[in-house]
Amino acid sequence: MTLNVEKEYDLELGIDYEETALAVAEQVLEEEGCPYEAEVSLLLTSNEEIHGLNLQYRGIDRPTDVLSFPQTDYEAPADFPQAEEEADAFNPDTGELFLGDIIISLDKVKEQAESYGHGVKREFAFLVAHSMLHLLGYDHMTEEEAADMEARQSAVLRHLGMER
Repeated sequence: MTLNVEKEYDLELGIDYEETALAVAEQVLEEEGCPYEAEVSLLLTSNEEIHGLNLQYRGIDRPTDVLSFPQTDYEAPADFPQAEEEADAFNPDTGELFLGDIIISLDKVKEQAESYGHGVKREFAFLVAHSMLHLLGYDHMTEEEAADMEARQSAVLRHLGMER
């Protein structure tokens, strides 16, 4: 798996962002049965920057913890054969399935870890897992979808030893 990490904000939380994100992303792909090598871009930013992006792309005028921009619009979550029908789903140089972009506010990671009473590594891992599932076509617009996503996120974190 290729994880392209760009850190545009210098808030240090005492964790290895790339190592943690890579472990979580790979676990999500394993649990979802992804048959391809995959590529994801991860941007680590501030509340100020993610606020602007949240307003621009979602019309919501406040910072958020994570934004997900899937490359493929799956008809059903994790319907990987569908990706083969997308002309630009695979990186022509590497052959990897390009899943999309994840943007995480490091300010929110810190705030939410404190608020929920767990470590920043666990909060960061949760946000990566959550976003990876969005990149695979999962959503949480209904109670049923939310419960499904929560169960999948919990399973990933449990397998990595990062439960609450």
